Amino acid sequence: MSEEYVLTLSCPNKPGIVAAVSRHLYEVGADIREAHQFDDAETGRFFMRVRFNFVGPVPDGDTLTQGFAPIADGFGMVWKLSAVGERAKVLILVSRFDHCLADLLYRWRIGELSMDIVGIVANYPRETYAHLDFADVPFHYLPVSRQTKLEQEADVWRVVQSTGAELVVLARYMQILSDGLAAKLAGKCINIHHSFLPGFKGARPYHQAHRRGVKLIGATAHYVTADLDEGPIIEQDVERISHHDTPEDLVRKGRDIERRVLSRAIAWHLDNRVIANGSKTVVFRD
Repeated sequence: MSEEYVLTLSCPNKPGIVAAVSRHLYEVGADIREAHQFDDAETGRFFMRVRFNFVGPVPDGDTLTQGFAPIADGFGMVWKLSAVGERAKVLILVSRFDHCLADLLYRWRIGELSMDIVGIVANYPRETYAHLDFADVPFHYLPVSRQTKLEQEADVWRVVQSTGAELVVLARYMQILSDGLAAKLAGKCINIHHSFLPGFKGARPYHQAHRRGVKLIGATAHYVTADLDEGPIIEQDVERISHHDTPEDLVRKGRDIERRVLSRAIAWHLDNRVIANGSKTVVFRD
């Protein structure tokens, strides 16, 4: 079976981009299996994702990269070339609520998410998650308080570096990252927010929503930035709510939404389907 690659790119829009990319892939013996493109008229930028394999000998990654570089430079592209099936190293951060962690462990275990979990960082002790099977995944208990926040974040960053984590997932990690750590993790840290942003701020959001008689609740997965809950959104989902639903019903339904929204966002990120577009994202879904 031929090895497959994914090329993603963004650049200022101008005529000839698709032709140049397609011609180059043809000349190196590639067969395009899937292609998506988007021209953002508002920003004047062009976005593209191409999945391809080879009908003959497969060039090595360096040859592919070096061959495409002049084209990318000519169009001012921000681009990435990845082999399909590469497993990313993922570090998961979690607090007391573990429903997203449990879901990700299950999806990882059955092979649904193409990733290697290189560690779990929690600000609660291991006994909090005694009912979960971590297999051989290293567990790091890093408690935090207002007084020790910077020291704890330094420890978190050391875990990121030592594990070689390429993606950090905040799976209901109920700590606000400092501007410094958020900047270090720019573009490689996904958070799940317990609301359809913009939404109710502060504590007990589902109870606030219930008091307002909302008819929809939701969840939002987004990249983490220094602006709290303002990072580029990757995925959102909602559920209908009626007057019959109690606050407990909203919490239960909210957990379900959070799990599926976070897993979809991670899957699309791992599959190179998400491209940054300023404060937004372009997501080339299946």
